[in-house]
Amino acid sequence: MSTHSTPNRVLRLGIIAAVAAAIWWTPAPEGVQAEAWQLLAIFLATIAGLVLQPVPMGAVVIMGLTATVFTGTLPIRDALIGYQSPTVWLIVSAFLFARCLNKTGLGRRIAFVFIAMFGHKTLGLGYALGLADLVLAPGIPSGTARTGGVLFPVVRSLCSAYDSEPGPSSKRIGEFLMMTTYQIHSVTCAMFLTAMVANPLMRDLARAVADVEITWGGWALAASVPGVVSFVALPILVYVMVKPEIRRTPEASDLAQAELTGMGPMSRQERSVLAVFGGVFLLWVTGSWTGLHATAVAFLGLCVLIVFDVISWDDVLDERSGWNALVWFGGLVSMATMLSNLGLTEWFSGFVGGYMEGWPWLPVMAILVLVYLYAHYFFASLTAHVTALYAPFLATAVAAGAPPYLAALTLAFYSSLCASLTHYAGGPSALFWGAGYTDIKGWWSVGFAISVLFVAVWMGIGPLWWRTLGLF
Repeated sequence: MSTHSTPNRVLRLGIIAAVAAAIWWTPAPEGVQAEAWQLLAIFLATIAGLVLQPVPMGAVVIMGLTATVFTGTLPIRDALIGYQSPTVWLIVSAFLFARCLNKTGLGRRIAFVFIAMFGHKTLGLGYALGLADLVLAPGIPSGTARTGGVLFPVVRSLCSAYDSEPGPSSKRIGEFLMMTTYQIHSVTCAMFLTAMVANPLMRDLARAVADVEITWGGWALAASVPGVVSFVALPILVYVMVKPEIRRTPEASDLAQAELTGMGPMSRQERSVLAVFGGVFLLWVTGSWTGLHATAVAFLGLCVLIVFDVISWDDVLDERSGWNALVWFGGLVSMATMLSNLGLTEWFSGFVGGYMEGWPWLPVMAILVLVYLYAHYFFASLTAHVTALYAPFLATAVAAGAPPYLAALTLAFYSSLCASLTHYAGGPSALFWGAGYTDIKGWWSVGFAISVLFVAVWMGIGPLWWRTLGLF
């Protein structure tokens, strides 16, 4: 991002300005306020900026917010309204939780515990790494930090332990471990509200577009059955397609046990993090009964961690990823909220609904989900995908008669599942693909096969479970 040459950056900025100008100077449709149309022009230009990234993501959003004020589209108070959203602060809290896991070494310990328990066979080793990701997912809202930062070094060490390196020896075990660990993160990202950085953004968009409130527990419950089925089936599919040469891995358990021995018994800080996380997750799950907001619970957990000196205030200030997320996330929430307040979302729903009048909502929803999923071939960021497509696709589904809560959750789940498709689909892909254990053909073939698995599970088993829950 910061390495773009000046001519390249100017070209990208020019494209973004052209997007804004093209929409800005197009007459607003009948029934749309001028301010709403102008804000749409700035919003879509901001999305183009997130895709092209001539400057870092946070800077792109700040530029967009600045444009809304200096063009007279929004007053400064409305331009900053997103930073008042509790969801924005939930994301910051989740990044600080992730820092505690890394700082204390608890995340790495969890990974080695599962490897020691289940790593006697190659397939079991894949499940062990997946289980570590699953356990860490609710507390680390970034696939890059969780799957890339915590698990990738562990996977790389395991590959080296079996003399499986990029090239001819990658088929021994390395290709299977790399692909399984990366691919399963798309499932874990979909299973929890706090497992992927754009998930809370979709909760806010769902509230603005469809007037539905998605809770942490509601999200986890709806995702649980299709998520578990996908979790179980995915390593088997990769195993069959990749065909690792090594089938038994008793040394992996020994290696993990040696690492755990070297780490020694759990420290006081690790025990504190484990206890606090357990309490936070319990309160998140029971939030619909207790009435406690997820962000307030996260703040409580952070306060306890600070009091017990697990995380210092300097650590809080140094958490660049969290504060960066605050900047761009809050700005996007501001623009999305004001687009709804200015009536554009309602207009769009009515406009699309007019063309789909009389269509059964179920096939419309199925088509939208498939288009939404495979549109990710054109995105190199889950956040950019969500920002560009989630709100209009949700509005279209609702306009066609789909149950709003069901539509909001279904599109949210596929916003993570689409990370399976390509070697540039999500943050950790740069690490796992860059490790060099497979070629593009192999990566894309496995990714497409997994996407078909997801369609079968989340559009087959998923609706049966959601019907049981009374979502439609």
